[in-house]
This record gives sequence, structure tokens and C-alpha cells, in this order.
Amino acid sequence: MSEQLLDSVKSKYGAVAESTLSNDHAGVKAVAEAFGYSAEELTSIPAGANMGLSCGNPTATAHLRAGEVVVDLGSGGGLDVFLASKMVGPEGRAIGIDMTTAMIERSRENAQQGGYSNVEFYQSTIDQIPLPDASVDCVISNCVVNLAPDKPAVFREIARVLKPGGRVALSDIALKHELPEAVAQSMAAYVGCIAGAILIDDYRAGLLAAGFQHVEIVDSGADLSAYAKVENQAACCSPSMEAGSPFQVIEAACCTPAASEPSLHEELTTLLSQYDVNDAAASVKVYAVKPVETAQRACCGPTCCAPTAAR
Repeated sequence: MSEQLLDSVKSKYGAVAESTLSNDHAGVKAVAEAFGYSAEELTSIPAGANMGLSCGNPTATAHLRAGEVVVDLGSGGGLDVFLASKMVGPEGRAIGIDMTTAMIERSRENAQQGGYSNVEFYQSTIDQIPLPDASVDCVISNCVVNLAPDKPAVFREIARVLKPGGRVALSDIALKHELPEAVAQSMAAYVGCIAGAILIDDYRAGLLAAGFQHVEIVDSGADLSAYAKVENQAACCSPSMEAGSPFQVIEAACCTPAASEPSLHEELTTLLSQYDVNDAAASVKVYAVKPVETAQRACCGPTCCAPTAAR
């Protein structure tokens, strides 16, 4: 099942990467602004870095400093990597990780066009980050952790690559309550970042289990229906809804010819036309810190690591 999910995600997001969607499209720009990006931020990076796939702005809460190493999980076209690169400056590094070949190619092209010298992009799944232990100051991500089949593995990998005292600043979609079974089993709802999302309490528990402290998860209050603003999508009609339930399995975009597979944004538009995603899901801001003393506590008892004066 995990392989099927990953193949579907790769296919849909690869198609987005190969599309002409960019910040030059009013709908794409509107989605990013709805989730917290300023017009100044969006115009400061290559237009092709924004494809209307965000659910927040993690660089706004990451508190990045000059000289730091920051890693963006699921970096897409490079939107957050390019913003982060300016914050960490020439002495720092901004690294993007994405599993989709077309996304990596697009982000590297954007980096070349923008003349960025302190950015790197690597192709990998986010549960196997190709970086050394304790080599990163901050990990960010934007609406991608919800797509990972094995989220505890992702949290463990984030903890592994972070330096002691390093921090996590994620924008993601999490659930306020359980989804109906029909939606939870919908592949389109999964690729659309809804069915793969976990409960806010489970998200917090997963980070704590991976060893993080000071875990904060805040509902941003952003309207998830903003995805329907992307232009040229199949929003002209929607299937009739089952009486008494706003949730349905998505079969196909109703305005798309049967022989043509609907795009990711078309499926999102159809999903949004069938039920109010804000009822069950939320755009959340996630923050956590890797303890500084983790290594010490793992090698000695509860008293041997105490300061000498306290013994």
C-alpha cells in the first residue's frame, strides 16, 4: 500500500512540476498569499518556484539566522529553499529534499536562473534523508509530512539530522477529528493532503516519541478552500452529495473527459466542491526542539551528568 501511495504522489506531483503553473498565474499566487506569503516574498524568488502547493509559510516561524544549515523536506520547486537561502546568507546553506525527479529538475533550473550559490537539492524520500547525523540547524517542510506513509520514521530522521538544540518548523495539514472511512480510503483525498493527515494529538505524540521537546502545534486558521483559486481547473460542476453527509469518495474530476486523468489541482478542486475540508482538517504550524543533552543522558545515569557543584 505504501508503494502504491508513493507512486500516486510521484505521478501527480511530477505532473505539476512539468506544468506551466507558476507565480505568474494569479490563482497560484493567491494560494500562496492565502497561506501566509507576502507579495514581496513571492516576487523575490523565481516565479516557477511557486506552484500553488503550500499550506503555510514555514520560513516565517523558523527564526533562521545567518550561517545556519536549513533543510526543506519535500522542497518542490524550491519556494521555501530560496526564501531560506537569503535568511542564512552566503555562509549558510539551504538544502531541498524531494522524491520526485521532475521537481528536483525544476528546482535546480530555478536555482540556476536565480543565481543561487548556497542552495542544494537532493532526490530522496523524507524518511531517508541523505545527510549526516547532527548536521542541520533547522528542518522545515510545507504540506509534505502528511503525504509520508511512515510518519514516525520521518520524525526519527528529522531528529537524527538535527544538531542538539536544533529546531523543527513545519507547515502541514493535520486533523481535528477522524475522517469518515470513505474519505480516509480515497486515493485522491490522500494525494490532496487530506486522507494522509493525522490527528493533531497524534502528530504531537509522534514528535515527542522521536525525542523532541517544546512541541507546539497551532491551527493557523487558514482556509483550506484556497486551493480552488488555482486557475484553469475543473470547478464547473460537482457530483451530487450523499444525503446527510458532506463527505464522498472522489472518483474523478467531473469536468474532465473520462479518458484524461485529472491533475492534482483538478482533484483538489473536486474534493473541495464535495465537502468542507475545514470541518475536519486544519493548516497547522508545528514547532519543536531537539534536546541539547540527549547524547549525555544516553551515556550516563541521572546524576553523573549533573554539574560538579551540584554533586
